[in-house]
Amino acid sequence: MGNLSALKPNRRQLLMAGAAAAVAGAVTAETAGTASAADPYGSGDLGDWTILSRSISTAATITYVRDHDGVCMFGDSIAVQDGKALASKLLSRGISLAVHNWSGRPTTPAVDALENWAIKYGLPRRILMATGTNDIFNPPVFAAQIDRTMRIVGSNRKVVWVNTQISRTAKSAAIQVADQRNSAWINSQIHDAEKKYPNLDIVRWAEYLAAKPARLTQLLREGVHTTVPAGQDARNDLMVQALISA
Repeated sequence: MGNLSALKPNRRQLLMAGAAAAVAGAVTAETAGTASAADPYGSGDLGDWTILSRSISTAATITYVRDHDGVCMFGDSIAVQDGKALASKLLSRGISLAVHNWSGRPTTPAVDALENWAIKYGLPRRILMATGTNDIFNPPVFAAQIDRTMRIVGSNRKVVWVNTQISRTAKSAAIQVADQRNSAWINSQIHDAEKKYPNLDIVRWAEYLAAKPARLTQLLREGVHTTVPAGQDARNDLMVQALISA
């Protein structure tokens, strides 16, 4: 997939990375509207993610991964969809994967799961955080969860964090713009954390998509989840490259 460092942005590039995902044409003030007290960030409500699909490895898999220099992954619905294909790509390189992926889940409960595994099983030296998509509904809480993650894993483990690209094409123009703004907000918090923590690396999915605007429709099927196999392969390859380099 090429050199990851070539995708490393400055602050302006980071905030503009997904701009091409906004609705084509100008969005007027009347179209965009203003955030309400009930929906201060414009992307709507998260909903009850606890009833949605999930994929969680067995205790035997977790301990095997811990003991054989594997990777523990904590993700959301994109990871639920793409996790099995990622495991196959990693296994072909001799790297085992244990997952705790749950559709619709924001980062706070994902970090709860990480903490639980750290206490119950211990952790391998590489942790993959594929979470943040569902934090667009409440972006300000996200940075504290990155800090919490880094405290849990400690300074001797590597955390690889996949950044976000969300602009739900089935939603109104105003919501698509809010989604894009909030995903950029999430990404800026990951970017700030990378400067703070030497053992944090970013998989720059948003920048990869923005580099060629056609990728937004080729690799995403509704502005969030990957197409299969093209988008799935592209995102998984970026993660594999980052984990091998970690």
